[in-house]
This record gives sequence, C-alpha cells and structure tokens, in this order.
Amino acid sequence: MSGSTRDERAVLALADGTTFIGRALGARGVTTGEVVFTTAMSGYQEVLTDPSYAGQIVTMTAPEIGNTGINAEDDEDPRPRLAGFVMRESSPIVSSWRATESLDAYLARFGIVAIEGIDTRALTRHIRDNGAQNGAIGTMPSIDDAAIAALVRKAKDAPSMEGLDLATEASTKEAYVWREGSGRWHPAAPGATLHTKLDKRVVALDFGLKRNILRCLVDAGCEVTVVPAKTSAQEILDLKPDGVFVSNGPGDPAALGYAVDTLRTLLDHKPIFGICLGHQLLGRALGATTSKLRFGHRGINQPVRDLTTGRIEITTQNHGFVVDEGSLGNDAVVTHQHLNDGSVEGITHKTKPAFSVQYHPEAAAGPHDSLYLFERFVRMIETGRP
Repeated sequence: MSGSTRDERAVLALADGTTFIGRALGARGVTTGEVVFTTAMSGYQEVLTDPSYAGQIVTMTAPEIGNTGINAEDDEDPRPRLAGFVMRESSPIVSSWRATESLDAYLARFGIVAIEGIDTRALTRHIRDNGAQNGAIGTMPSIDDAAIAALVRKAKDAPSMEGLDLATEASTKEAYVWREGSGRWHPAAPGATLHTKLDKRVVALDFGLKRNILRCLVDAGCEVTVVPAKTSAQEILDLKPDGVFVSNGPGDPAALGYAVDTLRTLLDHKPIFGICLGHQLLGRALGATTSKLRFGHRGINQPVRDLTTGRIEITTQNHGFVVDEGSLGNDAVVTHQHLNDGSVEGITHKTKPAFSVQYHPEAAAGPHDSLYLFERFVRMIETGRP
C-alpha cells in the first residue's frame, strides 16, 4: 500500500446504482459498507478512530480534509475501524506542528480505501433524501462500464447494518485499568471539574468505546476498569464497582442480547450510565425496542433539549439506531430530545440509579455542553438515587 499520486482513479458505487467517480486515496483495493455522512467541520481524526463507525463508509461534508495531518494524541482508538472514507478534497499540505503523519499515509498504513474529488454535497443530499445505504469504493487503473457494474453488485451484496453485532470485534479482548485524565487538555466548561482523587471505582463495558470517555470519567474522580463486551454481570459484580458505565459502539443493538441480559441483572445492583449504543442497550434492558433511523445523526452540531431543565445543548453524535419512545414502559422516562426530529436522546429509570444519553458528552471532537453528565453519574453513585 502506498500513498496517492493524486491522479489514480476511484469509484464510489451505491447499492441503488448511483456512482461517483473521483481519485484514489489511502489504500488500494475494494471496500464495502454502509455509506453515511457526518456534518462535523472539524475532528476528522476523531471520526476516523471512533469505533462506532465500524462497517461504515464515512463521508465528510467539510470541503477540505487533512490539513492538520494526524497525531497520536488525538486518536480515540489505536486504529481506524471504519470501512472507507469519502471527501471532497484532501489537503496536500500538513500545516499543524503536532502532526506526525499525513492523512493519505495514515489511511494507507491501516489499509483504509478512500476516495476524494467527488461532489460530497450531491452525495449527502442523496443519502438525506433516500436514506443511508450500502456502497462500495473501488480503486482502478481505468474506468469502464463493466468495472463500475461489478462495484455496484458488490454494494448490493454487502450485509445490511441491521442485525449485525459489530461491538464484539470493536471491544477490548482483555480487561485493563485506566487512570489517565484530560490533563492539560481539560476544558474550562460549565460543569467540568478536575478531580485529582480517584475515589470511585467504575467498570466500563466496552462495546467500542472512545478514549475521551475514559478521560472524562477520570476527571470526574473515577478509576475505570474496562472489560470486554461479553463480560457477565457476575464477573462485573465480582470486581466490586461503585458504578457501571456502558459504552458507545457500532452495529445494531438488537443483535446484542447478551449485553441486554447483563444490564437487566446489573440494574438491581449498581448505578448505570450509558452513552450511544450503551443508551440503546439500557433502553432495551428496560423493555423498549430500537429501530434504524433513515440516515442517522452524525456530527458535532446536533441540538438536544434537556427536558428536565429546558436547556439546549449542542452535542456530538454518531448513531444510526434509536430507542423507540412509544415502546418505553412505565419504569423509564425520556429526559432529552433531539430538536430536529424529536427522537429520544436520553432516558432515566424512575426509581433505580440508571440513566443514559444517545449523544456523546465527552465530545472529541465537539462542544463541551454536556460534560455535566459525568458529574451527574458520580453524584448518582454517591446518593444511590436516579
């Protein structure tokens, strides 16, 4: 694999037959996945390394990507897990003093097939109007009708995101302890307090979590033990945690019945806080159903209303599934709502210390409006009340 010469051809083909011809970037070959878009104007490295994008071909809507290069400090996971990457134009110049590698070299090193030079606005409108769908990116020395038709067939044959358990692969294989906080990067934001004493013990169920979630838990005074996705409730209880965190991750929550069973047991024993996929799993543990959104919420400018305070938060989001509000039983109440489509963005148990949000309060990248939720989790551990 080698970096792009910026003149090699590539094609993005959607399952409905729509095609976009551009230039190859990163690795060479063919990749398939669900084609989605993110409205984030910055933070492309965090997008690349967010395990929640596993199995997806991610389209950046910002017109130029890569001008700040890549550096190890901004990784949310040691390697990218997305299926492919789409952009209008990659920057040929790396301008940040923190960069250790170009975007092109990084994509090639990890085997990520990418395409640039296409009309990402047209692609985004197509997804918005027709819904997220499978696609294929193929690099090729020459463009011909037969090669494009073969790429469309690959897109059509790719597995649907519905019913996929991608979290098991994205999860850690062994338990480990995390004590690193935000340090010099700690944001001066409302509700953000830096605790130097780690006097709360939290077990984090890893379904594909982001590192900045762990840093935020440490900032709130928690020592975190991260455990694999299929860790049983009894194994978690044997660690004697003060609370349990349920992480974000990729795939369909309906395929993670083992995790739902674990949470149902833990609800009777420990305070629980879930984010993104963790929110969906908590919802299912409380008897709710989940369903797939038309094109999902992805970006760092998603508006959410806290229904308990009326406060509006601008949030970071990355999800394609949602908790169905009408299916929530009498034990749960909706606490947060997406202002664009009214979908459920947060729930809490009425009597037990358990709550979750669909969005990412740890940001990375994104605004810090929702950091107070980590403090809320710690207070819930201390009081034992929702």
